[in-house]
Amino acid sequence: MLEVKGLTVHYGAVRALGGVDLSVDEGSVTAVLGANGAGKTTLLRTVSGLLKPRAGSVELDGRELTRLPVEDIVRLGVAHVPQSGGVITELTVEENLRLGGLWRRDRAALTRRVAEMYELFPPLAERRARTAATLSGGERQMLALARALTGGPRLLLVDEPSLGLAPRVVAQLMAVLRRLCDEDGRTVLLVEQNARSALSVADRAVVLDLGAVVAAEAAATLAADDRLRHAYLGF
Repeated sequence: MLEVKGLTVHYGAVRALGGVDLSVDEGSVTAVLGANGAGKTTLLRTVSGLLKPRAGSVELDGRELTRLPVEDIVRLGVAHVPQSGGVITELTVEENLRLGGLWRRDRAALTRRVAEMYELFPPLAERRARTAATLSGGERQMLALARALTGGPRLLLVDEPSLGLAPRVVAQLMAVLRRLCDEDGRTVLLVEQNARSALSVADRAVVLDLGAVVAAEAAATLAADDRLRHAYLGF
């Protein structure tokens, strides 16, 4: 579904990604792992169109994305949940959710999608009229994920959903990502520093180090590789 080839991205004179290759199968969870500064967030931002690469390509079902504006990439079915979620704290939960599907013209379909999000994340239903500023960290992350899903994406880019959250909440969010693939057929590209949690729900995993791919394996194979885990993943 997603094919990244030779992706090279710079911030000024600093190279963030150098010739990265990555394949993501439809209906799967692919985890992108590595230390801070490895290039994980840069990869997601480039796939979603927020950054333009110096070289390489990003293809969705064979269509090149790197020359498209962000709004066109969204319309092709790509949604990006950035690090720390990015919810609008002044808006209510309901308003944040509707914002995620604002670009779709079918208002009835949007109403149905919002209702589905309340079923997927029951705590949000109980707080639909409250502003996002009143939510806990875990609830804000649920809202960020739900807002992205309201637009009905095929490919979900999720950046560090576990950041600062309690282990119980992390487990709930990871289970939701797995369920989205197994039951809805969605595709997830998951960036995570919590490698153990990510590998528990991923089909495949890619390890980045200093902007380069150092491993790309089935998640179970990578989790069983003691040498690689100790060297790059810290467990």
